[in-house]
Amino acid sequence: MLSSKYISVSFLLLSLSLHAVNCADPLYHFCFSQESYTATSRYGTNLNGLLNLLSTKVPSKGFGLSSTGQGQDQANGLALCRGDVSKTNCTTCVIDAGKELGNRCPYKKGAIIWYDNCLLKYSNIDFFGEIDNKNKFYMWNVQDVENPTSFNPKVKDLLSRLSNKAYANPKFYATGDLKLDSSSKLYGLAQCTRDLSGLDCKKCLDTAISELPNCCDGKRGGRVVGGSCNVRYELYPFVDA
Repeated sequence: MLSSKYISVSFLLLSLSLHAVNCADPLYHFCFSQESYTATSRYGTNLNGLLNLLSTKVPSKGFGLSSTGQGQDQANGLALCRGDVSKTNCTTCVIDAGKELGNRCPYKKGAIIWYDNCLLKYSNIDFFGEIDNKNKFYMWNVQDVENPTSFNPKVKDLLSRLSNKAYANPKFYATGDLKLDSSSKLYGLAQCTRDLSGLDCKKCLDTAISELPNCCDGKRGGRVVGGSCNVRYELYPFVDA
């Protein structure tokens, strides 16, 4: 049985242009902390400082983590931009993510949000270096492929290869494609947050791949998106070369 933290979101991309228009909207978020703070508290001040720090630190390398403050008032956070996202778009995404979490999770000490271009997570608890198995959701295309029996193993094959590439890459990021027939290809992505070890990145990705049948069996596109890693496949190119 899936935990209540596991949310399923189905989607149908009517066209690439429609997808491009909507890509700036958040995919999902969790306000995972039950603890609250006030606007004038030390934690609130530290969190604002953390978000400002991440918005300047992350874009140059596509990933960053930091902590501000001390003890119970310490705010810990990280942000990750998709490996193909430009520095400018990464900056925009991280800034938007911080603002949006302020609106969606007001005065909560721990929260996470995902966009197509980035993720942002913060907490009063130090979570760096640990696989986040609690904050996770699924997305899939509502359209089915014609032959799932032959299609599903190809999805697993492609993403497994990308898992092996990603954890060996210093950026913990890999994309690729697999030819299905003379006129179509399968495209995939695998990425981890860089606070993990290489082995934990692979463990996270392989677990995500193993969960695809829970949501995306025979679907034309699908994602397993978590707080530490994500995998995605589509029948169209979705990253910049």
